Amino acid sequence: MSGRTHLVTGAGSGIGAALVDRLHARGDALVLLARSAERAAELEQRWPGSTTLVADLADPASLEGLAGDLPDRLDSLVHSAGVVALGPVAEAPLGEWEHQLAVNLLAPAVLTRLCLPALRASRGTVVFVSSGQGLSASPSWAGYAASKHGLKALADSLRAEEAGHGVRVSSVYPGRTDTPMQEAVHAHEGKEYEPARWIRPQTVADAVLHVLDLPGDAQVPDLPVRPRG
Repeated sequence: MSGRTHLVTGAGSGIGAALVDRLHARGDALVLLARSAERAAELEQRWPGSTTLVADLADPASLEGLAGDLPDRLDSLVHSAGVVALGPVAEAPLGEWEHQLAVNLLAPAVLTRLCLPALRASRGTVVFVSSGQGLSASPSWAGYAASKHGLKALADSLRAEEAGHGVRVSSVYPGRTDTPMQEAVHAHEGKEYEPARWIRPQTVADAVLHVLDLPGDAQVPDLPVRPRG
């Protein structure tokens, strides 16, 4: 399938960049969210022909200003951006909780609401790229896991609400993936980083593409993706 239009967050690196590579290569139209004009210029240069929108996911209210710039039709909205800050609950400052909840949960909720008219027009698909921590929380991951558990609740509720409009909603739960975020996590944990042990971002991107390309008679509500071994 080609000739479709996708809005993707988190295109600058990791899973988001791998997905945009795939979509761009097959000729789909891309609308990419960037946190600054400088970042937008970088994305446009990397993927010629793409359209960029500037807003800071850490400030969900800033997304409201995008309402007049969104396409009339969207075949998909893929939430791939995310942040993580590790630490035990006893030591986690309020700012880290607020930042993770803003980027990982509140911003996707606001952006999804803004995009729903365009998604309904195309009977499109919303994909939340979550995390294994969105299904089971580990020590020192409370803030991040809470935001991803909330994202699952958002997806589940949205799926039921939008069924009558033909909008499909999927959550993808990657395990540890070879991304800059994962490298930073290892540094925090004091562990040696071995990229070959973890899922390639291209593999997760292929899983997202499977969800996007699924025939219209079905949807994938939840798709865990785990490292082999």
